Formats: sequence, C-alpha cells, structure tokens
Amino acid sequence: ACETAGGKKEAAKKSKDKEATLLRFHLEVNPDGTEFNAPVPVYRSQPVMINVNKSPFANEGDIMEASVVDVVGGFAISIQFDPHGMLVLDTITGSYKGSRIAIMSQFGSQKDGAVRWIAAPRIAQRIRDGVLTFTPDTTREEAERIVRGLNNIAIELKKQPKPKQKK
Repeated sequence: ACETAGGKKEAAKKSKDKEATLLRFHLEVNPDGTEFNAPVPVYRSQPVMINVNKSPFANEGDIMEASVVDVVGGFAISIQFDPHGMLVLDTITGSYKGSRIAIMSQFGSQKDGAVRWIAAPRIAQRIRDGVLTFTPDTTREEAERIVRGLNNIAIELKKQPKPKQKK
C-alpha cells in the first residue's frame, strides 16, 4: 500500500497533536547546604549559574494556555496559568521581588528531548493576572514546539477547548 501526500500530512498533524512539553518553574533561593536546592545553568551560550529550589512551585499542569508572541527585537513565550497557577504565581511574585524564576523545559521526543533551562526572568513586580511572559533561550521553532506541547497538555487536561478541525 502506498501512502499519499495527504496521508503524510495527516500523520504529521496527528504526531504534533500528541507532542507534550514539560515546563517547570523554580524559585531562586540562597544556597543553604541542604539537598533541597542546587545551582543550574541558564542560557546556553554564556551559562549563568542560578541556585534554585529543586521543587518547582508550578508546572505544565498549572497552565491553561501558552503562546509565542512577537516583542521588540524578537519573540517571547506567554503563559496563562489556570486559577491554581495564578494564585501560586501571585504569591511567589508578591513575596520574592528581585529573585528570579528559573524555567526548565523538556520537549522533543523522549529519546532526544533533553532537559534545558530556557529562561530566568527576574521578578520585578507582583503578577496578579496569571500571565507570565518571558524571552526563552530557544529558536523560534523550539518556542513554537514548546507552546504546542503545553497546549496539547492543557487540551488533554480539559483546560482548553480543542482547536476546530479545518475541512
């Protein structure tokens, strides 16, 4: 049996519908000599070591929607948290102004999807609306892949409606 171009496109779309992304948000903390925190490298070209709490305060399960947005000089990832994530983000950003949020992601296949620390925005103000926008240390294609995987998880967890199928 031969496969048509339409069949390949449909298979590629179904593959993209199954993509998932891990995204973990870790608070910067002072090193205290315990096993509860550790330094992590953020930014690939010139890594900066940031000491973080090993337990994330939020993850991909707290995300309602993600998008790649255009900003001056490039692009950013915008994360809309669900009500639980919104409350946690409000609490963290209200209590730890000046600290950074180290963001870890794993995307791609299980075989080649390495864990990467993709951003560490500094908390400048309290975030009450549940929207965190940051510039990732990724290509635009990687950012779109991360966002697609996050939205697939949100759909699977029923936090977001499935996109309408084109006919």
